[in-house]
Amino acid sequence: MFGSPRSIYFCYLAVTLLVGAVLAVWAPAWLLLWAVLAVLAVIGAQDLRSHHNVLRNYPILGHMRYMLEFVRPELRQYFFESEQSGRPFNREQRQIVHARANGQPDTSPFGTRRDVEDAGFNFVQHSIAPKKVDPRHARIMVGGPQCSAPYDSSRLNISAMSFGALSGNAVLAMNKGAKLGNFAQDTGEGAISPYHREHGGDIIWEIASAYFGCRFNGGTFDPDEFAEKACTDQVKMIEIKLSQGAKPGHGGLLPGSKVNAEIAETREIEQGKDCLSPAMHPEFDTPIGLLRFMQRLRELCGGKPVGFKLCLGKRDEFMGICKAMLETGIQPDFITVDGAEGGTGAAPAEFSDFVGTYINEALPFVHNCLVGIGKRDEIRIIASGKVAMGFDIVTKISLGADMCNAARAFMFSVGCIQAQRCHTNTCPTGVTTQDPARTKALDVESKALWVRNFHDATINSFLDIMGALGVDSPDELGPERIYHRPGHGPACTYRDLHPQVGTGDFLDDKIPEDYAGDWARASAQRF
Repeated sequence: MFGSPRSIYFCYLAVTLLVGAVLAVWAPAWLLLWAVLAVLAVIGAQDLRSHHNVLRNYPILGHMRYMLEFVRPELRQYFFESEQSGRPFNREQRQIVHARANGQPDTSPFGTRRDVEDAGFNFVQHSIAPKKVDPRHARIMVGGPQCSAPYDSSRLNISAMSFGALSGNAVLAMNKGAKLGNFAQDTGEGAISPYHREHGGDIIWEIASAYFGCRFNGGTFDPDEFAEKACTDQVKMIEIKLSQGAKPGHGGLLPGSKVNAEIAETREIEQGKDCLSPAMHPEFDTPIGLLRFMQRLRELCGGKPVGFKLCLGKRDEFMGICKAMLETGIQPDFITVDGAEGGTGAAPAEFSDFVGTYINEALPFVHNCLVGIGKRDEIRIIASGKVAMGFDIVTKISLGADMCNAARAFMFSVGCIQAQRCHTNTCPTGVTTQDPARTKALDVESKALWVRNFHDATINSFLDIMGALGVDSPDELGPERIYHRPGHGPACTYRDLHPQVGTGDFLDDKIPEDYAGDWARASAQRF
């Protein structure tokens, strides 16, 4: 009993009081030092009444546990992580992005540090006769037969990140970098802010279920406000967000602590309150309704490319959209496939960890469905999910994409250190906070150059790797190019892992067995 932490504290308290009394009589000058012991005694008294079990049982000493827990992420990241063990992006990936953004060499000595025999390892086979790929393949035209104002896009653009999730300076730096590098920035669902407008970089305007920036007071869609903003020259494409990788099926969330007057004005919401987007769009509730809404937006924006973004969930629901294309004759100009491994802001942990389909599984399915209905050549697929290097772009295009979006990699290029405080408004680098004192740390002019540098170096890496494969253009990339090691043992290609579909096979009732059940359940009339 005497040796328990609580008993020890009471002994400490008694000794402290006795020493204080003695010093007060015989050595008052020492009372200043004694005050430290007295403060600890007060803290211990409060700990005895704390709701924390540890502090009640271990007064004073228990605070060591919470202090170490507070600095644990930094200790792990700076001292204990290996080059490959960090998540969601490891140290090697972050260092490559930083080096490319800063215009420095990204070479490494002494061979790879990756375990090439580990399950999940992806790689490609080079050619003895490598080629020089024409730089024109770094760009691609987006716009199908129903689009009258197609967009000449880079193969790599900035993925959807809202002003609010990002600071104003981060948006400014990314948009100026996009302007310098001739690529596009997706606004995210938080509307077009003044920061997106200031430097004139190309914009992909994302419209989500709350219709920020084009809504009536009740949160319903305002077509007149949409048309006024969408018809400006800076807006190049319109993207309808159905779901996102970090929290598919959940809707968006911006904590009230980050909703300042500027964000409230941009989004047309109330200042200081949590900003929630509904999980479902009020304007439609069926695949046919989605396509008709999409066609309405295309007419309102002057024929610019219009598409939708989703994290692939129930496969029959996506197939229902495909059936709706066949029934209505309306089709998107592009589909953005967001991987379940994505996410830059606040999201429920279980949604981030367990809900949705990961990008390398989703891309072949979406690609095969569009091939099966004979629409693949008319609809672009954009891959959005952990794209940080040229090899990632090669992989995603081989698995079915035409181009890629990157979010966190561009955050690294403006100074993000993966502190993972995006949802707390205390980002130490000023990237994901609305605290003016913190955002000052992000210098827009220098970081805009870093954004441009990272984009250009990554595109060059993409072209270099394609050349090493011996191909002349991205059209020659396919799932047979990417080798995947499913376990310890021989690797196989992604062509071996996924069904192969021929153009129009779904129309001719030649549906792979893996897809037949979902296709039978799919309906254009319901999700």
